[in-house]
Amino acid sequence: MDLHNWISHWAEKTPDKPAIIVGDQCCSYSSLAQAIVRLAAVFKYELRIGKGDRVAYLGNNSQREIEALFACAQTGAILVPLNWRMAIPELLQVLHDAAVSLLIVDEDQLALATAVAEQWAACRIVHACRKPLIDEQSDSWADLATLLDHCERICDRGEARSANPVLILYTSGTSGLPKGAVLSQSALQWSALNAVNMHELSANDHVLTVLPLFHAGGWNIQTLPALSVGATVTLHPKFDPEAVLASLDGALVTLTALVPTQILSLTPHPRWSSTDMSHLRCMTTGSTFVPDSCIEPWEERGVTVLQVYGTTETCAVAIHQSPANVAATAGSVGFAAEHCRVRIVDADGHDMETGRNGEIWIQGPSLFSGYWNDPTASRHVFRDGWFHSGDMGYCRADGAYVVSDRKSDLIISGGENIYPAELEAILYEHPEIEEAAVIPQPDERWGEVPVAVVVTTRGSGLDQDAVQALFNNRLARFKHPRRVILVDKLPRNAMGKVEKFVLRKLIAEERE
Repeated sequence: MDLHNWISHWAEKTPDKPAIIVGDQCCSYSSLAQAIVRLAAVFKYELRIGKGDRVAYLGNNSQREIEALFACAQTGAILVPLNWRMAIPELLQVLHDAAVSLLIVDEDQLALATAVAEQWAACRIVHACRKPLIDEQSDSWADLATLLDHCERICDRGEARSANPVLILYTSGTSGLPKGAVLSQSALQWSALNAVNMHELSANDHVLTVLPLFHAGGWNIQTLPALSVGATVTLHPKFDPEAVLASLDGALVTLTALVPTQILSLTPHPRWSSTDMSHLRCMTTGSTFVPDSCIEPWEERGVTVLQVYGTTETCAVAIHQSPANVAATAGSVGFAAEHCRVRIVDADGHDMETGRNGEIWIQGPSLFSGYWNDPTASRHVFRDGWFHSGDMGYCRADGAYVVSDRKSDLIISGGENIYPAELEAILYEHPEIEEAAVIPQPDERWGEVPVAVVVTTRGSGLDQDAVQALFNNRLARFKHPRRVILVDKLPRNAMGKVEKFVLRKLIAEERE
């Protein structure tokens, strides 16, 4: 079943079933299907959005954003979700790069959109809310709700094709400027199949989505897969620990996905121990290194924790654990997804032996089509049908994969390979270390040496010498951090990944 038919299919089969719940508002599959049809008509006939046009969305998670994706699927347009945590220059860079024709702005980010509009008048802007919240500023501003009320035409599905690009997700940019990964309807369909298989997902499930929809994980780990099988999605505008625990407490939520930074803010919450999670059968996590401290509290509550590995370019689900094998695959991220192939290769593209570290290559129909407006970068990572992830890992004897680090984070010191994740795992074992990252520092003699950037708990007595001592008799001397830098917090992007390029600047400044 094609992406553009998912909602209409379930509207016919289970019309009154809740599709999306936001706060106290519940939208059935029938109502959602009607809303998508109306929005597609507005795109095509009122706003003149056609095949290939880019429609940006700036706002917190909302039902309107989900409607926009499916309306784009019907009209052949492409949705570009914007990261509202970006600074104005970063947003302008994305808008210019994607050559956006229409910007939909939700109420929660109206002030940011106003600031952007002052510097950029290349496209029309519409309010996603029911009434205009800004005085008439220019003819480029419009009220989407009014357009929906006035549009009487019905959009045909002549441009609804599985091969059409439907989503451009700008990557997190932990090592530099973000790039727009182009995802087709077909890629999202295959990714949904992978995620359905991963979670044993069915129409009986109820998903809680708190990951942002400007990220592949927000869409593809559970949200779109749930809608593909006719399940229910409770959507939170953004992550709030109190709201998450309230939604889990005694409710019918069966699945949710969280990144480690979110987990670490939930488990110390006063409500954590009293929250009834008896209906929650799986919590999925990934995106970055997952310490045991993120997993154990959930397992103690009887909740299965699944790890998933993927990137924006693979629609977030490429390797994963599943409920049936989570115990057997402990210490790994599981097996290749049902519709993915994985290779571990050396620098020359030769397959590595079991247990030997190499770069992770991925192949499958859920892969992206390339980077928007950047054929050079596309050719660099996508060759002969294989996506070169830039991540390092190895395959165990049982066929499960272990992700060890990013290739770009690999430290080569005196000809020896040092994987930061190996050092970070030791740091995270200490109860007085909250966060840690290991970064390369240029060295005249060795080429590079590792430096540990560490956040300790409040009141901790750990100093630099005590942190360095943690590696004694644990790792070879050449792997030990040359320096330890104590900071208040690590710079992270919206999905919790450490922005190591920021830390590299910090280390360079510290040296100077």
